[in-house]
Amino acid sequence: MIREMDDKKAVRSRSHSVLMENREKVTITGVIDVDSFDEATVVLVTDMGYITLHGQDLHINKLNLEEGQLIVEGEIIALQYSDHDGLGGKGSGFFSRLFR
Repeated sequence: MIREMDDKKAVRSRSHSVLMENREKVTITGVIDVDSFDEATVVLVTDMGYITLHGQDLHINKLNLEEGQLIVEGEIIALQYSDHDGLGGKGSGFFSRLFR
């Protein structure tokens, strides 16, 4: 059982990186979940807090939550970090904020 706990801790402590190419493609690792997305905004949860991508014609090209990787393509205008508490706390998704 201790081994299982160690494995879970290893999953939670993934490395986090952001690689942006020509403001047209961004690859983010350490992704836990995608909170919301549309053509103008992508909000995701990472090990380091929330990341909000702003842009135009944004689309998710790849999402692999087992590996914690996300690739977004489109015209990227801004990338913003915020703490887990900044958007309602960890685990509170779009619908839980909507029905408060």
